[in-house]
Amino acid sequence: MKKVSLAILVSLSALAGAAYAQTDNGVTESTDPAKAADIEQRAQALQSQQEAMPHEEMKQKPMMKHHHKKPMAKKEGASS
Repeated sequence: MKKVSLAILVSLSALAGAAYAQTDNGVTESTDPAKAADIEQRAQALQSQQEAMPHEEMKQKPMMKHHHKKPMAKKEGASS
């Protein structure tokens, strides 16, 4: 009986998750050429901005040195 109840609960949870995922309107499709051109232009502007940023950051920020611990020296003649 517990296995059947658990299986039903899991199934209902999966269905609820799928229904919730379908209500998200984050991605839309459009066939309008003006919208497509605008999005492409924005993408190119973002790409050129991102390509320029790393070069500016390298000029402004000095390289950080990593500190490493020296390995511990083994003791000779250690008693057991």
